[in-house]
Amino acid sequence: MALPKVKQTATEERLAAMSLPEAPGWTGPARDAAVARVGAMGLPGRRDEYWKFTRPDTLVQAEAPRAATFEGGDEAPTFDGIDRLKVVFVDGVFDEAASDELALEGLKIERLAEAQKSDLHWARDVYGTLEERGQNPVDRPLAALNTAFATDGILIHVSGKVTKPVHFIYHHKSETSDAMLHHCVKLDEGAELTVLESGPAAARFNNVMEVEVADTARFAHIRTQGRDHERRAATHIFTRLGTESTFKSFTMTANGVMTRNECVIELTGDDAVAHVAGAALGDGDFHHDDTVFITHDAVNCESRQVFKKVLRNGATGVFQGKILVKAGAQKTDGYQISQSLLLDGDSQFLAKPELEIYADDVACSHGSTSGAIDETALFYLRSRGVPTQQATDLLTLAFLAEAVDEIDDEALREEIVDRLRGWLERRRG
Repeated sequence: MALPKVKQTATEERLAAMSLPEAPGWTGPARDAAVARVGAMGLPGRRDEYWKFTRPDTLVQAEAPRAATFEGGDEAPTFDGIDRLKVVFVDGVFDEAASDELALEGLKIERLAEAQKSDLHWARDVYGTLEERGQNPVDRPLAALNTAFATDGILIHVSGKVTKPVHFIYHHKSETSDAMLHHCVKLDEGAELTVLESGPAAARFNNVMEVEVADTARFAHIRTQGRDHERRAATHIFTRLGTESTFKSFTMTANGVMTRNECVIELTGDDAVAHVAGAALGDGDFHHDDTVFITHDAVNCESRQVFKKVLRNGATGVFQGKILVKAGAQKTDGYQISQSLLLDGDSQFLAKPELEIYADDVACSHGSTSGAIDETALFYLRSRGVPTQQATDLLTLAFLAEAVDEIDDEALREEIVDRLRGWLERRRG
């Protein structure tokens, strides 16, 4: 079907203004194919089904909107107390001086900008592959745009059980920065890795992470987004899981005028497990969209989607989550919950939970609710001498607990709880 004229023109103008890398090496075919996909799909618009709750205008326009950088604050850098390998980007540009040496036992780690200069590379079978698979049945043109034009990223090949996390640290220094990064992670059979991400990255950030999880491998991902408020971001995670493998991802978002986090998961091996969760806190001019698509295509697999959003002063939260169970994917266990805590009458939560099932021996459920603070619980705490605002914060943390509990590592879980508590305390005034 031909694109509407307006959409086609806008897409052609955007593509014409962008340039592919001069020496794409082994990424060349994937980049060319991605350009063709964007041209065929067109950039997203409000008439697209999966964009009806979120205006994509500022994510697709030629120039990034200005975004003031966040200065000051008394918090220590996120995950600063965790022993990890640091990989630092400033406005999408790799900062070698601030990064650790790209070497760690059990894995091979390289920059995309350097590795793509060769003709052959292990990442050739990953880069753009999962993104392309994730375009069906829902178009994800911003991800294809990233595959085509991403300037850098990190390539990680994991061959063993890596005990130290790899930490992508993003700094936003320029009010007009427009960054695209593309990361690829391949875990061999039985391998294990944790990836951390933190920071606002740029005034506008388009990020893709493709994760290939082989049989019995385990991948964990914990991400924080904040604290500068005017930033805009579109992030995408694409993953494919083998037999008895595990994928777990958690994102905490505090502030940000526009954030869209997409996660596309394929369970293709029997007995695989995929959990994706998020906790978002929004105040004022805040729009946060979690869009998740999980496909069960194997026997006895488990998936969980747990998303909680706390909103006030006119903030908007969006959740779109789908579980697709293909024919033959018997004994599927699929769970989905999305909830919002509205701290005033001005905020809103928009949800679109979906189940599509073609197998008859499954246990799948979804639920979505919105509500205010439990007045009975609030009265109970106040009657025992807890100030109103502190009591509200305690109940808010309790509301978010189900999502935060999806983090297996206790130290990382406590780090996230501390960040959530700090956000609440800063807003007491």
